[in-house]
Amino acid sequence: MRLSAALPLVALALLVGATACSGAPASGGTPVGADTIVLDVRTPEEFASGHLEGAEPLDFTGGEVAAAIPSLDPDAEYFVYCRSGNRSGQAIALMEQAGFTNLTNLGSLEQAARATGLPVVR
Repeated sequence: MRLSAALPLVALALLVGATACSGAPASGGTPVGADTIVLDVRTPEEFASGHLEGAEPLDFTGGEVAAAIPSLDPDAEYFVYCRSGNRSGQAIALMEQAGFTNLTNLGSLEQAARATGLPVVR
């Protein structure tokens, strides 16, 4: 008898626990801190068509990433994205060669938006 009376309470506890742990974090996944710099390394046209709120445009193909590296803070945290993750990976490789260590390749714009929870500005 005791077991059958406790089953509804156990089921409720499991349901509440599962609900509390489900879904993405409020930030959308990867938290973007106050000191995090989000870099969009796509072309100016791609950036203009939609970008993450607060992202800084640095056109990798146009040489802007390489030119900006000396003026960037090597101790800051950087989230980098592009169209597919290719250019952001190349940008991160350049930054690593320059001594940057806190770098995250977010992949595409859509992946970056999901990972960070930041809205896309169009």
